[in-house]
Amino acid sequence: MKKTLLMSALIVAATTNAHAAPKVYGKIFLTADYVNMQSDLTTKLAPNESVKTLDGYDENAVEINSHGSRIGIKGEEALSDHTNVIYKLEYGVKVDGDDHTLKSRDTYLGLANTKFGEVRVGRNSSVLDEVNNVTVTEGYWDNLGEGKLKDEQELRALNMLDDSRQSNSIVWFAPQYKDVPVKLALQYASNEDESRDEGYGASMMFEGAQGITAGLAYTKNMDNEGKINILDLSDINKPDSEKVEYSGDIIRGTLRADMNKFTSLPLTLGVMYQEADYKYQGSKTEKGLVVSGKMKLDQFDKPAAVYLQYNKTDNLNGYADSNSDQIVLGGTYDFKKDITAHAYIGKNSADYVAVGKVKVDEKGKKNYYANIESDIDVFAFGAGLEYKF
Repeated sequence: MKKTLLMSALIVAATTNAHAAPKVYGKIFLTADYVNMQSDLTTKLAPNESVKTLDGYDENAVEINSHGSRIGIKGEEALSDHTNVIYKLEYGVKVDGDDHTLKSRDTYLGLANTKFGEVRVGRNSSVLDEVNNVTVTEGYWDNLGEGKLKDEQELRALNMLDDSRQSNSIVWFAPQYKDVPVKLALQYASNEDESRDEGYGASMMFEGAQGITAGLAYTKNMDNEGKINILDLSDINKPDSEKVEYSGDIIRGTLRADMNKFTSLPLTLGVMYQEADYKYQGSKTEKGLVVSGKMKLDQFDKPAAVYLQYNKTDNLNGYADSNSDQIVLGGTYDFKKDITAHAYIGKNSADYVAVGKVKVDEKGKKNYYANIESDIDVFAFGAGLEYKF
């Protein structure tokens, strides 16, 4: 309720204060999706043992989903001939009604100077995102970063780790020069609540004149931090579960080529490779790969495109042999500059590993914990409309 009143006040201020000239903007993106989810347990259990993980699960549903819908205000005001004050307040909203609260997205106050670049202070997107011009999936399949099940009873398509927003952070964007086709960004995230170590990050994007871009980004203790259950083997006869905090490093590289610069084909190809280290005992490096292609369709009266994207992840969440593969085909059609229709179909298959409790239905035998492995398959297709304002 407080966030709703706050946003209402901001909108009123934006429309009445002509001096600051803020811009109210946002988008509403709704889709109807048919989803089939299946899960089978692959861990071998004794006849008297059972786990909570879904086994022999096969369910279908038609869902109404909101994807990245948001509202915000942004603007700038001259402080001097070469410096502007810049600001942004952006909040995500579930238009389908699944969640009635506003979620903070990028919210910052900063300075932009023609000689020294731009500084933003507040809640900022990670610099990892500055080099991701490769992913093209939309709607239901815009699922990069969904690597864990929220609950063993709630299945979803699983994917590699993604960038995140950093509270209490500062990001600096270097000034742009015509003769130097490179974008540089540096980021710092503080640990005010002492729940994590201080975070750092840097990104660099090269944009060539021949339609080729190459990016490299690195973050430490920013995007890869949280809590996870691991096996405690201090008593080999009674394995237990231990929830530990983790953090780590992520390095991401991207390469994209506009084939229309070399041929008559209106096709853009991209590849992204990423490694994420999880700093907990027994963890493995998560390795992610994204390969994408998007082609404009000139035979339509209005802008249209078709895309294909393949995602592969090894060692999801740092668990060995926890892998996923995903393939998605989709398309877009722009009725107007601010109104886009979407359609897509895709499939995700994952060998999912997580620490689970094994229940023993036998007197004298105690329950214990183990690494539980499951095969999870998600198939979905859908269509929807995106409106920007």
